[in-house]
Amino acid sequence: MATRVSICLFVLAFTFSILASSPVKISATEDEAKEFVLTLTHSNFSDIVSKHDFIVVEFYAPWCGHCKKLAPEYEKAASILSSHDPPVILAKVDANDEANKELASEFDIRGFPTLKIFRNGGKSIVDFKGPREADGIVEYLKKQSGPASAEIKSAEDASSLIVDNKIVIVGVFPKFSGEEFENFTAVAEKFRSDYDFVHTLDAKFLPRGESSVTGPLVRLFKPFDELFVDFQDFHVDALEKFVEESSVPIVTLFNKDPSNHPFVIKFFNGPNAKAMLFLDHNSELFDAFKSKYHEVAEQYKGKGINFLLGDLEASQGAFQYFGLKDDQVPLIVIQTNDGQKYLKPNLEPDHIAPWVKEYQDGKVLPYKKSEPIPEVNNEPVKVVVADTLQEIVFNSGKNVLLEFYAPWCGHCKKLAPILDEVAISFENDADVVIAKLDATANDIPNDTFDVKGYPTLYFKSASGNVAQYEGDRSKEDIIEFIQKNRDKAAQQEGSKDEL
Repeated sequence: MATRVSICLFVLAFTFSILASSPVKISATEDEAKEFVLTLTHSNFSDIVSKHDFIVVEFYAPWCGHCKKLAPEYEKAASILSSHDPPVILAKVDANDEANKELASEFDIRGFPTLKIFRNGGKSIVDFKGPREADGIVEYLKKQSGPASAEIKSAEDASSLIVDNKIVIVGVFPKFSGEEFENFTAVAEKFRSDYDFVHTLDAKFLPRGESSVTGPLVRLFKPFDELFVDFQDFHVDALEKFVEESSVPIVTLFNKDPSNHPFVIKFFNGPNAKAMLFLDHNSELFDAFKSKYHEVAEQYKGKGINFLLGDLEASQGAFQYFGLKDDQVPLIVIQTNDGQKYLKPNLEPDHIAPWVKEYQDGKVLPYKKSEPIPEVNNEPVKVVVADTLQEIVFNSGKNVLLEFYAPWCGHCKKLAPILDEVAISFENDADVVIAKLDATANDIPNDTFDVKGYPTLYFKSASGNVAQYEGDRSKEDIIEFIQKNRDKAAQQEGSKDEL
């Protein structure tokens, strides 16, 4: 929950399908002139998607650099896939077009480009998680448009489908029918965008594990830890949990090796609390830390915490996000799903186990990222940091308009002089405060403020009501909103006295 001009000659989906599957030979010149990506809008989206069992839609913005880079690759993939049997249709929606914004909102489009796969006439929708170059798109979508699980009939099939650097879930069955097989297929359909599923009647084709089993059995192959694990509970919920938990390393390695990146992404997207140990992987102490950390991770396996070991050099983005400094290394951070963070800097290997236990026992106080409190704060727009948020915004008894901004944000820079003018217009009104907070350098309470982009403006009335400002960003409109939604602090105090 980030996470997306019409150029198409074919407006109707059935027309595209007929042309794509036509036996008539198309010359190279004619083929190059065609545009195979179907253009959808708010007016034809539902009609076209509902007619297809499988269609991919890109939500894009014309100004987006990543969209421009993807465009020729997406078009090339669409051209190749038009000859697939059956044809795989690729489409796009200009989500920046005002007429299509409601459509983009319906599918929770928060960044560009966003690609989604629509199955069964739009009844099933999943994110596209494949590559962004033509050949990779083609291979990924061929697999996604086919059966959720492929059959292994020989050792050659197994060697081509079960590769060492990927997670592959294999179902071994005495027959391809019955409740166990149906439940396995249902889980494969649900998770097909994340993992590779295969099934077989004969375990002797598989590269590892007991080869005489006849099943039903699920064997999950993985490129880490014990390399494979077997499971025999075919209840859907249990099978889903097994796949999700077994596909996460006991300790995820975060460095510059691209083969680790899929597991790092899965780590950060997972539902559990996240323990992250950062240090220099070239340090002479690395092996000692790694050994102790792995012991702790084993101890807490299945207890709601996942563990990551991050290299200092590769983790600078994480350091910026968490507000950490290199001189705190080695350090461990635990982040919970509600956004709370717990920090232990400058630790030694023997500190890891007792500190994690203190965290589990609720004896560690949350860490809050905050800029220093300004020594002077006399500009029209007041500066708020995490450590002054309560004082200036929540406990002031004033009406506060608070901007969440990023220093690099162009829209924020454009808004800055307007907010200055708004603040100046209220400079003689003690009941109103105009303020700003750098959301990249300070933690903010996610349960109160939903900040997904910059700038985001919230208004807290003197009586404590909090609402997001979504009007025009003009001086007049902002002032009108404040005047309409403000409370008089003096009146609030009088009301309290009367009570």
